[in-house]
Amino acid sequence: MRITILSGGIGGARFVSGVVAAAPDADVTVVANTADDIWLHGLRVCPDLDSLMYTLGGGIDSERRWGRADETWSAKEDLAAYGEGPDWFGLGDRDIATHLVRTQMLREGRGLTAATAHLCERWRPGVTLLPMTEDEVETHLDAVVDGETRHLHFQEYWIRYRAGVPFTALSYDGVEASTPAPGVVEAIAGADVVLVAPSNPVVSIGPIVAVPGLADALRSTSAPVVGVSPIIGGGAVRGMADQLMGGLGREISAAAVAETYGSRRDGGLLDGWLVDGQDADAVDRLSPTGLAARAVPLFMDDDATTRQLAHDAITLVQELRP
Repeated sequence: MRITILSGGIGGARFVSGVVAAAPDADVTVVANTADDIWLHGLRVCPDLDSLMYTLGGGIDSERRWGRADETWSAKEDLAAYGEGPDWFGLGDRDIATHLVRTQMLREGRGLTAATAHLCERWRPGVTLLPMTEDEVETHLDAVVDGETRHLHFQEYWIRYRAGVPFTALSYDGVEASTPAPGVVEAIAGADVVLVAPSNPVVSIGPIVAVPGLADALRSTSAPVVGVSPIIGGGAVRGMADQLMGGLGREISAAAVAETYGSRRDGGLLDGWLVDGQDADAVDRLSPTGLAARAVPLFMDDDATTRQLAHDAITLVQELRP
């Protein structure tokens, strides 16, 4: 079985780990969001790619659920002593090694796909990990800070301001000129199962499907496409999906996220959608759209519940297969 998953970082990585456990013999490809990527201190930092790689490879900090386990912060402290910012984003000493290797390969012209594959040779995540694009695409928000509108990188909005400042617009800068990374379209077209992880629909999945050609690839694949809601009971389990959706004037609900993606019957991206039991009313709401919705437990509390959620998603795909 060939499974392709569209994913963001932390929550998506946990879901992918469940898929690997639920289908241990499957050939799994993960297309990761790279619009969170940022240049810091001359290094290209790819938070979602790294969260996936570290989580699946056993190197993640299990308490924070981001960054390396047993991390130290000497470089961050010395950068602060030199007065070199930004002080709101800290690179751990172990993590810096990853960014150094990636940046060196990029500067040699070897591309983000090749750099990611090389890094994965160490971590052996058990999946083929692909960036959505090799072009630089970065999510920015026009946010109001101290009465002035600033074009903030998503990382600054999220980490420095904790998503606590109002914003008037959101953009995926550079996406119009981007192209899918090598292997991404083929992974979607050749899949038996296509899953959309319970990642932020605005800043994780949104940028992936905004890359020219990727939404069309989802619409044309012969495999059913099933997504998992990142919203449970009107709020995000982790991250700021609810804040961003509210800021964009969208309804904050599991059904509304599915409606944003749309049904493939009507030119959208999905065939099926999983919601939590407390959002079971979404099943009837989505039925007229052509989406096959199911209510199942979505909280990934431990390995067993995470594996069961992945199993439920794969089962729905199999039910929808012609």
